[in-house]
Amino acid sequence: MTRKKYSNSEIKNQKWIKEGRGSGHGCEYKPWLTVRDVPSEGRSHRIFGHKSQRTHHLLSDLELAVFFVLEWHTDTIDIREQFPLRLEDTQALAGEQGIQHPAYQGGAHIMTSDFLVNTEDPRRPKFALQAKYSETLQDSRTIEKLELERRYWFQKSVPWMLVTERDIPKVILQNINWLYPAQRDQFDEKMMLDRVAIYTQHFQLAPDKTLIDVAKQLDVVYKLPAGQSLLEIRQLLASRCFLFDILKPLTALKAGELRAENMNTMSEALRVSNQ
Repeated sequence: MTRKKYSNSEIKNQKWIKEGRGSGHGCEYKPWLTVRDVPSEGRSHRIFGHKSQRTHHLLSDLELAVFFVLEWHTDTIDIREQFPLRLEDTQALAGEQGIQHPAYQGGAHIMTSDFLVNTEDPRRPKFALQAKYSETLQDSRTIEKLELERRYWFQKSVPWMLVTERDIPKVILQNINWLYPAQRDQFDEKMMLDRVAIYTQHFQLAPDKTLIDVAKQLDVVYKLPAGQSLLEIRQLLASRCFLFDILKPLTALKAGELRAENMNTMSEALRVSNQ
């Protein structure tokens, strides 16, 4: 009896399936791809989701922007990112359409949709999204893979949409560009919790002042280097320690418009994000 020789890609797929990747809902869901698995085209992000109560793995600023739009929409119930498509189905579709199926390390590559979303809207209880920068749509191979993905979801009777940066409100992109360079500078957990408590107190004392004005005042009062308080506030916002309206320019956001996340939830989110 001849034993089948598995490719590196097939071995990896079997391992990830055993780990439960691509399965579950809500806080139990495990994305097929994590930020450690894929070289990111730009910044990648681990972001805590308030709806799912888990850390989401987003592979670009565009995915982050789409996530924020989904997260802030009141109808959204669950967001599953990097959702795997059934390999046998995408291979069959590729054969029917005469399209070369994606491959990796000598084996068939399991395709993913950036987001599979469940909602409370009875007109569209579930839909899938793929986020692509508009410049990548000039590549014919990219278009072929998108067509496979579109046909896959059409077979499942699930609406599928392609989203580019042109579909995202400018204010969200501006907020992300302002916030997320600070995400790379992380506090340890105890220090972050302490900072949240301190800034929450100061925000409550000056609810009508902008974050920038509060930060400037704190730098003066505590004799800190200019910009130190604002940098710390940005780090806390980027780590989602405070809830805020992403559709409002953060530079104009007032202190009273922020609400601290639940401490237990935040502590768990920070622990997972820093793994």
